[in-house]
This record gives sequence, C-alpha cells and structure tokens, in this order.
Amino acid sequence: MITRRRFLGGSAAFGAALLTPLSLSGVLEPRKSGSLTAPLLDPVAGEKLITIIHTNDTHSQIDPFPTDDRQYPGQGGAARRATLVRRVRQENPNTLLIDAGDAFQGTPYFNFYKGEVEYRTMSGIGYDVSTLGNHEFDNGVASLAAAMKFASFDFVSSNYDVRGTPLEKRVKSYVVRELAGVRIGLFGLGISPTGLITPANFQGITYQDPVAVSRSVVKVLRETERCHLIVCMSHLGYYKVPKGDEIGDSQVAAQVDGIDFIASGHTHTFMKQPVVQKQPSGKETIIFQVGKSGINLGRVDFTIRGGQVTAWAGHLLDLRDQSLA
Repeated sequence: MITRRRFLGGSAAFGAALLTPLSLSGVLEPRKSGSLTAPLLDPVAGEKLITIIHTNDTHSQIDPFPTDDRQYPGQGGAARRATLVRRVRQENPNTLLIDAGDAFQGTPYFNFYKGEVEYRTMSGIGYDVSTLGNHEFDNGVASLAAAMKFASFDFVSSNYDVRGTPLEKRVKSYVVRELAGVRIGLFGLGISPTGLITPANFQGITYQDPVAVSRSVVKVLRETERCHLIVCMSHLGYYKVPKGDEIGDSQVAAQVDGIDFIASGHTHTFMKQPVVQKQPSGKETIIFQVGKSGINLGRVDFTIRGGQVTAWAGHLLDLRDQSLA
C-alpha cells in the first residue's frame, strides 16, 4: 500500500493520465439489452443520446486485486476505471458517472486515511454524483463530512434527513444536470440503518421510507424541475424475492411511477445485463448492479426524443483489459 505522501504526490500524474488521448478500438462493444441494440440517432428528429456509467460498492479498492487472488486475480483498479471512463466520454461527451454507495471500507486505504483517498480518486476519475451506503458511516457522521471535503462531486440522499448534522451543507435531496438540452434528475436512496450502522455513527440522521420519499422526489423532478430522464442511485439492494418486508430496488420500482433507471448497490449482485421492472403505470424501470470492488462498470444509453425516453440499451464495461492499466 502506498503512503499518504506518495498517493498525494502522484495525484497530479493520475489527473494528467485522464487527459491522455485514447483509442476506442476494441473497447466498446455493440450494446445490447435483451433484443434491443443501442439505436442510431436521428439528428433531424432531434434525438439525443445520454450515457450513464455507474459503479457500486467499490469498497476502497484503489489498486487492482493481486494477481494471485482466488476470485478476482488482477482485476479492477482505479487507474483502469479512469481510462475506461475517459474513453466512453470521448465517444459521447453527454455522459454522467455516478455511484450507488459504499465507496468506503475494505482495504487499508480507508483504515488509514478515513475516506480521503477514495474521494480524491473518485474526483480524479470524474464522478458527477454519488449516494451514501451504510459503510460511509463506519467512522461516524463527522468523519464522513470531513472526507467529503476531498470530493469534487455531488452527494444525494433523499431518504436520509441530514438536517442539523455536519452533512447538511454537503448532501442534497436531489440534483439536476443538463446535457445537450436534456434535463436529468438524480436522487439517492439509502438502506435502513437498523442492524447495519452503529446508532452513534448515524446520530442526528433520520431514515425515511424509500417508497414514499421516491414518489415525492419524482413528482418534484417531473413537474417542478421538468426533467426528461430520472435516475436513482440506490443502496437498498437488489432482491428478486425479498425477505419479509425488505424493500429493495425492484420493490421501489414496482410501487413508484416515473423512475427511468436505478443504479443499484449494497447486495454485490453481479448482473450480466440490466433487468426491467414494471411500474404501476405499466412503464418500465431499468435496474442494473455491477457487483463490487470496481471490477466492472455498468453503462446504460438512453435515446431522448421530444423530452421522452424512446429507447435504451445497457451492458457491462469489463476492466480486465490490460490495455486499460
């Protein structure tokens, strides 16, 4: 593991690497989701392509796994992630990079530097928005707020009421980004702290029902903010069959109209491609989770026409390619 001085001293070189021209050849495969292939745009019809790249549960995995690791030999690593994100953004400048929480905990980087390394790295890679997982609170609210000083991206958490805490000025209920005239509303959902977060480390924060909050936030994003695309970063988890009254991403999507895409986290689910959940209205919500530790990234492309999502396609971005190192 590198020292704090070596890491911070190398951050300039890390940032410079993001600006290096890169070839797309052999990296981006034709995208498919079921029988749907990413469509060609019709500029005459005013179609726009919005790309969402997402991660979840990266768990302080700054370096690639060791080459002798039994499960993920040589896989992952922030440098490869940075290279791949840069390549996608060269292909489509109308790209957002988001995270579904649990950037903390898992390697000595967090134990020693308490989130500084993770948030500096994410800033260097170019993240736009992140939500909060349960492990973000492992050192308490004040420590999390201190780590956020090293983040150049937004934090959203819609069902964690952080008013009156050190997070109040840093964590928003939602944010709106506009790319190519497309208004994108982004909000976040956090899992219940019960049994997961030490009460003292969650002090002052109130957990709220994710379904009720989602309905309220989506209404604001659609009607007040006039958003064309609504994206949720969720750390609720993905459950095909939940236990008891457990609420995961599928359960939220099945009860809330208007969410186009849920970037999922918490359960470390390695999906090969996105899944679809019917909303109460009969429309579809796309759900995609890409495992853990930054081994994969997810990519979902949305075609927007006349302020509506008319097509989408999603696939994994594989970081095993050694040319990304």
